[in-house]
Amino acid sequence: MPRLASGVRLRVDQLSGKTLALRAEQGFELQGSAGSILRLCGSGLTVEGIVERLVEEHRDASRAQILDDVRRLLGQLVHRGIVLVDGPEQAGAKWARARSLAGSDSGEVPETRNPSRLPHEIRPYTLVAELTYRCPLRCAYCSNPVHLTAMGPELDTAIWSRVFGEAEAIGVVQVTLTGGEPLLRPDLEKLVASARRRDLYSTLITSGIPLVKERLVRLKAEGLEAVQLSIQDIEPHTARRIAGVDALLEKKRVAGWIRELGLPLTLNIVLHRENLARLPGLIALAEELGVQRLELAHVQYLGWALVNRSVLLPTAAMICEARTTIAEARDRLAGRMEIVAVLPDYFSDWPRACMDGWGRRYLIVAPDGRVLPCHAAHTLPGLAFENVATTPLAKIWAASPAFSRFRGESWMKDPCRTCDRRDVDFGGCRCQAYHLTGDVTVADPACQLSPRHDAVRDARERAEAPRNQMDNDPELVKLRLRRSPESP
Repeated sequence: MPRLASGVRLRVDQLSGKTLALRAEQGFELQGSAGSILRLCGSGLTVEGIVERLVEEHRDASRAQILDDVRRLLGQLVHRGIVLVDGPEQAGAKWARARSLAGSDSGEVPETRNPSRLPHEIRPYTLVAELTYRCPLRCAYCSNPVHLTAMGPELDTAIWSRVFGEAEAIGVVQVTLTGGEPLLRPDLEKLVASARRRDLYSTLITSGIPLVKERLVRLKAEGLEAVQLSIQDIEPHTARRIAGVDALLEKKRVAGWIRELGLPLTLNIVLHRENLARLPGLIALAEELGVQRLELAHVQYLGWALVNRSVLLPTAAMICEARTTIAEARDRLAGRMEIVAVLPDYFSDWPRACMDGWGRRYLIVAPDGRVLPCHAAHTLPGLAFENVATTPLAKIWAASPAFSRFRGESWMKDPCRTCDRRDVDFGGCRCQAYHLTGDVTVADPACQLSPRHDAVRDARERAEAPRNQMDNDPELVKLRLRRSPESP
């Protein structure tokens, strides 16, 4: 008897008219019969009952074809945690059930056309709302600007509410409420309610500090749909060194509240040289907390992470061991926990499509109102970013020179201009290209074909060199202490 998992909801996309399945930080466009199948999940029908209902509604399709579509789609979605099958099965039995539904005897649920990933058209799907740069932590890899004094005052409640409305009008379906620490905004409940009124799927990205259960209850009542909670380490000394505080016990309590309230929980763990050795323990913590989704994201070396790269960058052996650990965990936890792993650019042959491509699907609104195609875009020279406090969001998305600068292929130089992957990775990260080479238009040095690949290769070689104990390295601590922002 399949039903949608907690935190998954369907909505019609106002631009395409197609049905979307939304969950925390993810969206799927339901093609073909997928929308009809998912709308019947949770209706009290068994799989057989869903098939019979669809046979009645689609007399032009054979029962065999409908049965095949239903089994394959539900098998895939059970595997991904989007659909649950009611019953007392343990995790292993649920995974076996997913394979049975899919009609496969292998360990992999076959990919089907339903659902497909959202298409790569140039339109915004996600608004990243950076509500504040203030934060009780001082993480050495923080994405906050290195020079906070250059930032303007934070947007007020009324402007943010208008921004959510303008975002929904141009096609945005998801909003991630982040920072800094968004819990430091006293109007967070009002902002969640405003997003819900626009039918935006809202996810809170938080350190969990400071949070009391009563406030979380209020946030859910106002329409909050999912929470991503960050964990720095399970070792107190390293947690204090990296983030300035060891708050693991407090974070565990917050995770318990999130589960108790029935909110989908993603656990985010940023991986780096100082905590990779404890990756098995970090995965075990995610199991203990009962999270639905575990995000293991290696540090991306921009902002403060680039400043502290000499301390944070792991060795190749560490990366290989981490890959093995993650693969084993995925096999063991299949059907029980989704594990998303993001490898560092420095250890990949090809660059990532940063933010799925410059100005293609994401809008970032900074605390002071500047609208950016990615978190670090404000560090690039020669680009002026307009402010949503004075310019409509639709105009910025459609006509801003900054958003148009690296869309498409006309800006590309060789080897990107003639590369078969140019519409896959879009030349890689513009910010990384600039900060490693001084040229914003060159191929991302993470790419093995980049003429400046030596910038990444040299950093990897330095990471292999012997080093003193990290406790004797004062640079990281000095930088962390120096960058604690004042409250505006």
